[in-house]
Amino acid sequence: MTCVAEFRINEAADLLGVSPDTVRRWADSGRLVARRDEHGHRLVDGADLAEFLRRESEPGERGVSSARNRFRGLVTAVTKDSVMAQVEIQAGPHRIVSLMSREAVDELGLAVGSVAYAVVKSTNVIVELPRG
Repeated sequence: MTCVAEFRINEAADLLGVSPDTVRRWADSGRLVARRDEHGHRLVDGADLAEFLRRESEPGERGVSSARNRFRGLVTAVTKDSVMAQVEIQAGPHRIVSLMSREAVDELGLAVGSVAYAVVKSTNVIVELPRG
């Protein structure tokens, strides 16, 4: 049995890492499919939300890569020593931490407030379902 969820605007916004007003604007413009329930609340079908996410994350101008997990976010912390560095990126509700060479951080010009992509390539990804 397959159960595709429907999400209220606030829930969709949380999943997308944007504000509810942004999701409403996308729905009003037709960029994201939403319907109204019997109480007038907007709902986004889970499959439509998944399609929207796939469409929005297409490679575009960034080129081609074998990595499929890309998180656009804001650099919130950079800690460097003489050889290594730790970079923290907040991508929507997700905090992603990367350890890399100081040279790489300097070459990329990463600093707090920079927009950056965390690109993850992994053969070991655990998928969980929410409780309840």
